Amino acid sequence: MTVTIVGSQLGDEGKGGVVDLYGDEVDVVARYQGGDNAGHTVVFGEEEYKLSLVPSGAIRGKVGVLGNGCVVNPETLFAEIDGLRERGLDPDVRVAERAHVILPYHRVLDGIEETAKEDSDLDAGTTGRGIGPTYEDKIGRRGIRIGDLLDPDSLRTKLEYVVPQKRALAEDVFGATTDEAFDIGSLYEQYRRYGERLAEEEMTVNAGGFLTERIEAGENVMFEGAQGTSIDIDHGDYPYVTSSNPTAGYAATGTGVGPTVVGRGEVIGIVKAYLTRVGTGELPTELGSVEGQTPEDGGRPEMADLATEIRDEGGEYGTVTGRPRRVGWLDVPMIRHAARVSGFTGLAINHIDVLAGMDEVEVGHSYDLDGEEILTMPPTSKQWARCEVNYRRFDGWPEADWEAVAAEGYDAIPENARTYLEYISDELDTPIYAVGVGPGREQTVIVETPFA
Repeated sequence: MTVTIVGSQLGDEGKGGVVDLYGDEVDVVARYQGGDNAGHTVVFGEEEYKLSLVPSGAIRGKVGVLGNGCVVNPETLFAEIDGLRERGLDPDVRVAERAHVILPYHRVLDGIEETAKEDSDLDAGTTGRGIGPTYEDKIGRRGIRIGDLLDPDSLRTKLEYVVPQKRALAEDVFGATTDEAFDIGSLYEQYRRYGERLAEEEMTVNAGGFLTERIEAGENVMFEGAQGTSIDIDHGDYPYVTSSNPTAGYAATGTGVGPTVVGRGEVIGIVKAYLTRVGTGELPTELGSVEGQTPEDGGRPEMADLATEIRDEGGEYGTVTGRPRRVGWLDVPMIRHAARVSGFTGLAINHIDVLAGMDEVEVGHSYDLDGEEILTMPPTSKQWARCEVNYRRFDGWPEADWEAVAAEGYDAIPENARTYLEYISDELDTPIYAVGVGPGREQTVIVETPFA
């Protein structure tokens, strides 16, 4: 069977840990979108693994697949694989030949464009990893795919077509000085060698066929989304979004299996018990500002100290960028939207331990927009910016021996925390499958096993 893991918020919900949590029962973990702008942190015992491209299942020795919906930076991919091997692991990673390749000029253009937009409302605060420009080339039918790296003639032909365009864009439109990132000869040699390594290690696959064969053979496959629903290119806070679709519908498109395959399986929505965001865009329940923002940027300045406390307790700094994450109370209209878009069959709610010790915990229950109460996100960023939040308040819960709680089960969670969790479940009309009470694999309360 299949299980699809979807971030219900703005990314950083703890998806990698949930993939790892159910990893014993999984045979294959397939990423279906995004690139090395994603950050997954997996903690097991004293070991912490930070991954941006390799599927999280690699930590448990599972086969990992980067689907055709991904954009792949071979330099990042091989650096992560080599790093895991140095730590005693033997990751088995396959890459779809239909996946598109991030090249150096994509990263340069990403940075140039973000700099050009930084003083405008269009600044999306990207990671600068070249993700957006690569997806632009994919849609423009001028992209270079993993399969092209295996065919030197095809690689040379496509580089000769696209690189002069990129050089002209950088120099003539943005006034930038170009370097070897725009040199056809050096790009050809570098990426031809990447193709040779992919071939030597037999890493490339027809992802749809490969995954279908494994499913038909009775194996369990997990589809792993990157980022979160509210930065989905179609369903998120446009234009402050990523360049792909983290929602469950893309699990089929981004891997090459049929939508009925995904639909027959489970779709688990990952929820952080509060809210974080890296970069620009609306955050109606924001608690306080971070460095580089003024109180006028949003949030409730009187709660800046609380935001800092949550940020530090939860380690809320971007896995990829290291940037401090903006912090807010849980935004329920946001996760109602996510549940509808992806059709959640279960929830994994993380980080309730971070909120322990507070006298009171708030939740954004609904919005007021132009005099009307609404229960879900409006379709445009401008409308979202006008929303006033209606809060509900919950009594706080005490600190606990969270590993003992995880070992004992759901009923060992402090009563007020269970009230909070059950409110979330009721609002989404979706059962709780797991509750994260710490960063480690052994610090999760397992309520349901999706592969049972």
